[in-house]
Amino acid sequence: MSDQIRQRSWTQRILPSSLLGRLSVVMVAGVMLTQFVGNAFWAAQMRKESQIEVTESSQHLAQSAASTIRFFMSPPPNFRSLIIQQFREMGGTRFYVNLNSAPITIKDIPEQALTALAKEKFSAALKKVLPNISKTQLNFTWPDDLVLSEDGAGIGDVPDRWVQHILVTKPNPAPILVLQVEMEPGHWLYLATLMPNPYFLDSNDPLSGDRVVLQALSLAAVLLLSILVVSWITRPLAALSEAASAFGNGESAPELPETGSREFVNTARAFSAMRERIARYIEDRERLFVSISHDLRTPIMRLKLRAELLDDDDIRSEFHDDLDELDMMVKGALQCVKDSDIYENPTEIRLDPLIGRMVRGVGLAGHQISFQESGLSVSAKPLALKRAIGNLLNNAIHYGKQVEISAIETEFAIEIQIRDHGPGVPEEALDRLFDPYVRLDHGRQQNQTGLGLGLSIARDIVQAHGGKLLLSNVVGGGLLACIQLPKHG
Repeated sequence: MSDQIRQRSWTQRILPSSLLGRLSVVMVAGVMLTQFVGNAFWAAQMRKESQIEVTESSQHLAQSAASTIRFFMSPPPNFRSLIIQQFREMGGTRFYVNLNSAPITIKDIPEQALTALAKEKFSAALKKVLPNISKTQLNFTWPDDLVLSEDGAGIGDVPDRWVQHILVTKPNPAPILVLQVEMEPGHWLYLATLMPNPYFLDSNDPLSGDRVVLQALSLAAVLLLSILVVSWITRPLAALSEAASAFGNGESAPELPETGSREFVNTARAFSAMRERIARYIEDRERLFVSISHDLRTPIMRLKLRAELLDDDDIRSEFHDDLDELDMMVKGALQCVKDSDIYENPTEIRLDPLIGRMVRGVGLAGHQISFQESGLSVSAKPLALKRAIGNLLNNAIHYGKQVEISAIETEFAIEIQIRDHGPGVPEEALDRLFDPYVRLDHGRQQNQTGLGLGLSIARDIVQAHGGKLLLSNVVGGGLLACIQLPKHG
């Protein structure tokens, strides 16, 4: 049971208390979970496709690079510079080509999975086509960090026509693949080019800016529509809750509109029919008790008059006792009905003045009673609440030597605590105290005029306010009666 209570309190702390809030949280969590799972599948598929694309394009690019290397290895070294110059003037070649006496240090871009895969596949394909080449150097770099020759010249230091059809520098720079191959000792062939898909690194990023903005907009639209729909669905339930609360407190509530979904229309009709049946039952009960009171008083009075004609004093006395007991039971039943059904409108009640007047009245009668002001207020029916507190005070005065009354505020309720310093009540008898006409032995001895209806009436009044009346024995002696009223009536 304790584990269940802890689990319930944990969920209550996480989830909102209203149905609208809980459905909104579920909808938001469901949409976000769907987006997350969808993005995960999409990112995995995109990575797989990107790896396949990079593998194929690296192998294809290695074939082109191998053909270019073979072409420059054919002529004598003196003619290679002339061929390169002609290529630059012509433009439109796949590679930017240069000759150096040693490999140039190239600043690599940060290592990524796709760049590592591209280097691996490119080197393997090149080695397969040109197995005799032993010294190669392969790098990926950004255009701003690219060095084209031994003198440190960059892209900005050469004519645009040499690189404009080979390397992408504007408006969005793309990573450049640089291959350096030693053809003969002291002769290094320098090749720079782009991958077939220049922006292949972006295809591996599932959180690109445009996609994030698009998903954020779609998520916001779905969540907004979901919350509006949930609010539209739960609004009739709020009206039903207010009507039920007003009816339970004896207030007049407007008829529920029979609009909305079919389920709510059926619920509204069933609630209206239930309210009418309960109202008729209460009216019939009141008429029944009034009729019983009126009908029984006459025969009781006749029986009392006839008992006076009896010659035997003992029999006449027994008749009178039985008739007095019957008359008291009828009056007690009527009192129970009238005290429980108090037709008032709930209002904001300051507890200090209400309890203070009752405490002063008790004190003037010579009883020991103490009360500490709290400054608290509750929403309740004034006369009904006063009657409930009065019944508990009367019990405490009759059965206890000293009475203490206080009001405190808890997380969910306002508590009015009335403690006496009497003998207390056996634990097994606590539940039976709320039954009508139930009185314990010491109660009969100290208050012979009571009917045993005070606690039952007080509990009915408190429950009509949506609260609880709890009884418990106090350590050290005495009984504690605690009225728990909700903070919002």
